[in-house]
Amino acid sequence: MKDFTDIPALMADIGQRARAASATLAFAPSAQKAQALDAAADAVWSARAEIIAANALDLDFGRDKGLSEAMMDRLTLDETRIQGIVDGLRSIAAQDDPVGAVTAEWDRPNGLHIRRVRTPLGVIGVIYESRPNVTADAGALCLKAGNAVILRGGSESFHSSRAIHACLVQGLTTAGLPRDAIQLVPTRDRAAVDEMLTMTQTIDVIVPRGGKGLVGLVQEKARVPVFAHLEGIVHIYLDKDADPETALRVVLNAKTRRTGICGAAECLLIHRDIADTIGQGVINALLDAGVEVRADGVLAAIKGVTPAETSDWGREYLDMIIAARVVDDIDAAIAHIREYGSNHTDCIITEDDEAVARFFQRLDSAILMHNASTQFADGGEFGMGAEIGIATGKMHARGPVGAEQLTSFKYLVTGNGAIRS
Repeated sequence: MKDFTDIPALMADIGQRARAASATLAFAPSAQKAQALDAAADAVWSARAEIIAANALDLDFGRDKGLSEAMMDRLTLDETRIQGIVDGLRSIAAQDDPVGAVTAEWDRPNGLHIRRVRTPLGVIGVIYESRPNVTADAGALCLKAGNAVILRGGSESFHSSRAIHACLVQGLTTAGLPRDAIQLVPTRDRAAVDEMLTMTQTIDVIVPRGGKGLVGLVQEKARVPVFAHLEGIVHIYLDKDADPETALRVVLNAKTRRTGICGAAECLLIHRDIADTIGQGVINALLDAGVEVRADGVLAAIKGVTPAETSDWGREYLDMIIAARVVDDIDAAIAHIREYGSNHTDCIITEDDEAVARFFQRLDSAILMHNASTQFADGGEFGMGAEIGIATGKMHARGPVGAEQLTSFKYLVTGNGAIRS
């Protein structure tokens, strides 16, 4: 039986086994990887009762820990959400394999033929918090891109993640791929995270998926390169030429569909010209839906609105709360987003094409939207099957991180006895 108390030894062993598995995965046939993912999907559905039972233990743990309603929602699994996991696995299995894809090809006057092709990153470490479905999403995407992965789920989702991971391993076994291709850290001990962040010999990149505290910790302590998935301080700007029905429908969905996901709207900016009309209608609809609205200026006078404090700007609530303020024009909205946003996802509601172009050009968030709910900020909705996270940095991967973003590239150079003079 393995010793889970000697964390450095445990993590070193996991890392070495992942590195060995990655060497095989780098050239695994597409059909074999797809077989593993389809078999894992079958296993998840067959084990849905066991997964839900494991999830019940995690829900008890979450309640005892005092998790918020939104966090409990992120943690909860039922048959519908398990079906979503199954669909995600099958969708990733059916995607084109990014490994080996030629992204550029050219000839040189010196007789060289050059191709740039996608290649796996190697071993990826994924550190995530309460959402147990990340176990399946991250494992599947890393496998699709030919990478071995070390998963370290949150303490809240410990039992659910183990049950889902067992199904992924079953899929690997069915397809004849190394079981060590997808490993789950088998302890809640936080020391395992500290070890992962320094495993430069065996881990090629770390992907943190969680709140500001987790991402900040990883960025501060990591010696391994990091794809940062920062908090989603998501803004929606209602322009003076916004359509009333579109504004109402989009804002309500963006805030209330699921408040605990990173694409949920957290701040509403309203052009001064429509504050007393469209803006007030949207605010009242939010209040009627049970959302606490924290606003300043003329919006604070609306019955039921809570006066905003300075701390409400640039805040990720992940709850039925939204900040709101009136701005003079689109440039003031852009300035607010630049100051308080997190470069995750921001949206403009308008029928003015010039305003859309200005918003898109002058903001540099990973995802910018027009007349669409920010709840679409999701790799699955982008056609990627699933995602490991929304990367808010600017290096390598940005926006939804799917299988393609989990590859690097190499140059394949062919000559016919070419020599350099």
